[in-house]
Amino acid sequence: MDFNVKRLAADAGTFLSRAVQFTEEKFGQAEKTELDAHLENLLVRAEATKQWAEKIMKQTEVLLQPNPNVRLEEFVYEKLEKKAPTRMNNHEVLGQSMIDSGNECGPGTAYGNALIKCGETQKQIGGAERELIQSSAINFLTPFRNFLEGDFKTILKERKLLQVKRLDLDAAKTRLKKARMADAKAAAEQELRMTQSEFDRQAEITRLLLEGVSSTHAHHLRCLNDFVEAQTIYYAQCYQYMVDLQKQLGSFPSSFSNNNQSSVTEGASISVPTIPMSACLPTSSSRGVSATSGGFSELRSSNGSRKARVLYDYDAASSNELSLLADEVITVSNVAGMDSDWLMGERGSQKGKVPITYLELLN
Repeated sequence: MDFNVKRLAADAGTFLSRAVQFTEEKFGQAEKTELDAHLENLLVRAEATKQWAEKIMKQTEVLLQPNPNVRLEEFVYEKLEKKAPTRMNNHEVLGQSMIDSGNECGPGTAYGNALIKCGETQKQIGGAERELIQSSAINFLTPFRNFLEGDFKTILKERKLLQVKRLDLDAAKTRLKKARMADAKAAAEQELRMTQSEFDRQAEITRLLLEGVSSTHAHHLRCLNDFVEAQTIYYAQCYQYMVDLQKQLGSFPSSFSNNNQSSVTEGASISVPTIPMSACLPTSSSRGVSATSGGFSELRSSNGSRKARVLYDYDAASSNELSLLADEVITVSNVAGMDSDWLMGERGSQKGKVPITYLELLN
């Protein structure tokens, strides 16, 4: 019992000594041992790393999940160490709505079939987004979170302990200056040696931990590369999905035409082709279409025929159209009264309308 009382009294005395030293330093009434410049720089770098890791992690979470309510729910489930319920993302919800609408409208109709294909593509994009979120959470967000909740907390703990050892050291220096009796000076000198040793040891521990931040930077750099790679795969998948979808939609007929008069006269719908996204890219094929645009005008005015190379596959939407295969060569000619976006194509005994956006005239 007496031992515990003495220990409590000693602890209270040490705490009071630190408090007095800290207060006198704030008022400029006591000297303060400064850390060496290298250690100070390491502390500043660690604090900056922590702040930027928090900002990057927060903004990445916002990017991957813009809905704050969902983020809060996922945070609660994570703290409870439970798996969050699986829900459809926005692309998947939109895709399912399109598919349901297309089935109700009629999968056999052009519009219903187009809705179903668009819905399937939206769900593919939703799946790619889910893979991006999962990959980013494991390879990018988790290492940042581990640093903030693990390594940096250890650094904070040791830094606070270093501050305590520094206060003990400066308090011992102050007592040595105030000592007058020989016995008091001897005791103060012994205490100073002990506190100096403890301070140096703690400073070395803290320095080693802070120098480990360089390894953290190297690890986060690898994580950043993984994140960029995941984004690259995601955007490439989305682009390919949309290019494929646009090609499919290009084969569907439209209920209206640029030539309203001919549409009314013929009493039938005229297909309006959709330009595939790949036609917008700076490829040799797209440059060929641009270079031969004047050739189509000449062909219409001359009423002659020309050879043309097919740029993309095309599925005929009606019996008066001609299906096409990429890279095949057909004969095209103009027919009076035909819409300006179309020509008459011939392949052997087969004959039908073809969209000019899928053709490149040959010399």
